[in-house]
Amino acid sequence: MFIGRERELAALESCYGSSSFEFVGVYGRRRVGKTALISRFTRDLPCGYCTAIEDDASANLRLLSQAVWALQNPEADPELAPVYQDFQTAIEACFAHARGRRCVLVIDEFPYLAKSYPAFQSMLQSSIDRNREGSGLFLILCGSSLSFMKEQLLGRNSPLYGRRTAQMELLPFDFFDSLAFFPGADAHLAANLYGMVGGVPLYLRQFDGSSTLEQNVEHVFLDPAAMLYEEPSNLIKQEVSKVAPYNAVLSAISGGSSQHNEVATKAGIESSALDYYLKELVRIGLVEREEPVTGDGRRRAVWQVSDPLFRFWYRFVRPRQSLIERGLGNRATGRIVSALPEHMGPVFERICRDWLWRQLAEGAIDFGFSDVGRWWGNDPAERSQAEIDIVALDDGATVLVGECKWQGERTGSDQLSKLDRRARLARGDSATRRWLFAREGFTQGCAELASRVPNARLVTFDEMVSGLQR
Repeated sequence: MFIGRERELAALESCYGSSSFEFVGVYGRRRVGKTALISRFTRDLPCGYCTAIEDDASANLRLLSQAVWALQNPEADPELAPVYQDFQTAIEACFAHARGRRCVLVIDEFPYLAKSYPAFQSMLQSSIDRNREGSGLFLILCGSSLSFMKEQLLGRNSPLYGRRTAQMELLPFDFFDSLAFFPGADAHLAANLYGMVGGVPLYLRQFDGSSTLEQNVEHVFLDPAAMLYEEPSNLIKQEVSKVAPYNAVLSAISGGSSQHNEVATKAGIESSALDYYLKELVRIGLVEREEPVTGDGRRRAVWQVSDPLFRFWYRFVRPRQSLIERGLGNRATGRIVSALPEHMGPVFERICRDWLWRQLAEGAIDFGFSDVGRWWGNDPAERSQAEIDIVALDDGATVLVGECKWQGERTGSDQLSKLDRRARLARGDSATRRWLFAREGFTQGCAELASRVPNARLVTFDEMVSGLQR
C-alpha cells in the first residue's frame, strides 16, 4: 500500500507533463521511500529501471543495458538484453529511442554506478548537451548517499551541474502523516511508535497498531530475528570503516550527553578527535548541532542524535543486546516502556513544532512566523539554567513561546507561570503568545490562569490529532 507523498508525486507528474527533456535528481536517506515513490510514478509509463549495485563497472553496464532494452522492447525478457559496449553507447541508445517520444529512464542507487565508473557523470553531461533538444527523455537519478548526491549531482563542481531540471529530497514523514500507518489505533500509541523510529515508512510498517505498546517493543526490537534489531548497526557499517568510535559517540549523545566535552568524556575519545567523528555523523545525517533559535548562543550549542531510530536503539536496545540474544529480551520490556515518557519529551516537542507549521500552512492561526526552534541559557533572576521548548520567530521577533509536556498527568498552572516568566529570556514581550501543549490536558487551575494571562493558550494532544486519524 502506497501512503502519502502526494506533493512529491504531483511534482514528478508536473515535470512529466512538460513533454521536453527532464532530468530530476531524487535523494534521501535509506528506507525513506524513494524507490516506492518512483515505482508509483512510473507504474503506467514506458520506463527502463536500472538499480545499480555495489560492484564493478561491467556489472552495472549490464544492468543499465537491461533498462534501455526494456524501454526499446517492453514485452521482452530483460535477461536476454544484449550488453552495450560501454556506458556512452547505452545512454546514446536511450536518447535515440526517446527522440520524438516520452519515456522514463531511472537509475536508482546512482552513487554505486558513479563510483564503479567515475567518468559516468562527464559522459552523461556530454550526452545531455548533445541530445536534450527535441528529446522526450525523462531521466531520474536516485540515491541514498546524501553527501554524494548533493556534491556530485547538485554541487557546482559536478559535471552535471546546471543540467538537472528539478531535484527532490525525500524526508521522513512527520507524525501527522505517519498516522496513516495506524488506522484506527489510539493516537497515544501511534505517537510512542513514531517516537521510536521517526517517519521512515519501512520502519513504521514493522509495528502493529492493534497490539499493545509492550507487544510492539518486544516484536520489533527485542527479537534478534526482527528487521530493526540490527538495522542501525548495519547502516553504520555501510557508511564508515571503523565502527567502534561512532558507536561510542552515538551511545554518549543518546544517553544524554550534549556538550562537546561531555560527549568526549562519555565516549572515551580525545576532544580533538571527536570533531572528526561528529563531522562524519553530521554528513550521514545521524547527528546535528543545535543552537538556541534566537541566534545568540553559539557558545551554548549542543549535539543531539537527529535520527529517532538511532536515538532509541542506542539508548535502549544496544546496551541490552547480550540479554536479547540469549532469548531474554522480554525482561527488558518493562524498563524500556517505563522510560519512554522521558524519551518522548523531545519527540513531543517536534510534534508540536510540526503542528504549528501545519496550522500556519492552513491559515488556522492569526500570526505568522519564519522559524521555530528551542531556546536555552541563563536565567539571571533564578540564577540557574533555563529552557524553553518552543520559540517561534518572525523576522527575528519572538511571536510565541511554548512548553510541551508528555507526562502522565494533567499539566498544572505552575508550568504556565514559569513559561510566562521565561518569555522575556527569549526576547519575548507582553504581545508574545504563551502556549502550553500537553498530552493529558490541564488542571482547572491552569485553565483559570490561562484566562488571565494575555495571549495564553492551552493545546491538548487530542486537539492536535483531531480529524487526522484515518
